[in-house]
Amino acid sequence: MRTQTGLGWAGCTAVEQDPQRVSGAWVFRGTRIPVAALFENLEDEVSLAEFVEIFPGVSLEQALLVTEASST
Repeated sequence: MRTQTGLGWAGCTAVEQDPQRVSGAWVFRGTRIPVAALFENLEDEVSLAEFVEIFPGVSLEQALLVTEASST
């Protein structure tokens, strides 16, 4: 699986990047939750439903958009 460092996230509406927040890491839009957290959890076999429960600021739709963007 490719991670955020291997992708250009600019076209994904579920994420944003601001050099003033979270050291400029890509985060889920409207949160401070790094996109990398999703991939780390998926590697640990956490389901998307569990991920959005653990990180309530992230919607299931956002998580799905990011996983779809990472597979293209």
